[in-house]
Amino acid sequence: MKAQWVWQARAWPELTFESEKLATALSRARVEQGRLLGKAEAVGFDNLPLAQQDVWAGEAMATAAIEGEALNLAAVRSSVARRLGMGPSVGAAPRDVEGLLDVMEDAARNWNLDLTEVRLCRWQAALFPTGYSSLRPVEVGRYRTRTEPMQIVSGPVGKETVHYEAPRSGDVQDEMRRFLDWFNQERAPDSVDGIVRAGIAHVRFESIHPFEDGNGRVGRAIVDMALAQNVRLPYRLHGMSVELHRQQKEYYEALNRAQRGAGDVTEWLLWFVDAFAASCAASARLVDESLARARFWSDHRATPLNERQRKALNRMLEVGPSRFEGGMTPRKYQALSGTTRITATRDLTELAANGLLVREGAGRSTFYNLAIPGWGWSPKGRR
Repeated sequence: MKAQWVWQARAWPELTFESEKLATALSRARVEQGRLLGKAEAVGFDNLPLAQQDVWAGEAMATAAIEGEALNLAAVRSSVARRLGMGPSVGAAPRDVEGLLDVMEDAARNWNLDLTEVRLCRWQAALFPTGYSSLRPVEVGRYRTRTEPMQIVSGPVGKETVHYEAPRSGDVQDEMRRFLDWFNQERAPDSVDGIVRAGIAHVRFESIHPFEDGNGRVGRAIVDMALAQNVRLPYRLHGMSVELHRQQKEYYEALNRAQRGAGDVTEWLLWFVDAFAASCAASARLVDESLARARFWSDHRATPLNERQRKALNRMLEVGPSRFEGGMTPRKYQALSGTTRITATRDLTELAANGLLVREGAGRSTFYNLAIPGWGWSPKGRR
């Protein structure tokens, strides 16, 4: 009988691919990765956390969003800043947010340690600190044990479409033992290409689907770990989950195709490598933004600023190039700083006179942009 799922194939758990078909995509991905790492080096050690914060926070938001969960961005950024030594958290982040960030931090920072059953189970448990997913109880801190088939389904009750069915729970322990042995042995620099290894690891883990819930987030953390092992650096600079979220429909389709048939994952790896290259390009843009922020403060380090002005500038810098909708106005400044309109106008005029802001428009339509080339918001950009 022809295998329906990849784990039913005769060669499983071995997955095959055609190296020559990946050569061009891998070459392009390595170029983008080199640019990203080069830009990170140019930012310098002191300013690198600024870039890492943007990438890490975006990754956390994205990996949760893929599962249909919306996290509080301010809470995520605050916790990430604390973890990067950029200051204390502003208020306590929810336990599930801290748990997700714990997983992501361990995967990237401790890339040189073996991946083990205990470690994976701790990751999965951290995602469900209450033991519930929404209102549903979840087996946490252990591989799934329920006898019901583990299926990925969609559609209304009674008319579900089964997209994938994983191995039965009784086989998970052996399946995961083989996976972990392979993952830990294949991290040697002279083994399979590191990007390819990350793609294969994702397919193998998601095909086993060892946990009752949380497999997607844990699987993407494994990708993070594999990529960190490839560059042998603890820096979180590859925004892979952001790219997977951006292409979520294609991501699911490519993964689902890889989980069927005899185990040839060439098509999946072509998609995965291209997604990795795109993620490097996007992360490089974030590094450029971080470098622009650092240069902005360096250029104006001698300019005296009050706390209101510094807070407003930081808010505009945090939003990024051309994304501070409507520019800074006296009314926005007043609301942000809690001051009077007269003081807001005076502060903004002073910032423009000192070259930190550029005044745009006229009369009631006056607004201010950051004095950074390419960062200004324009009414022409309205949708």
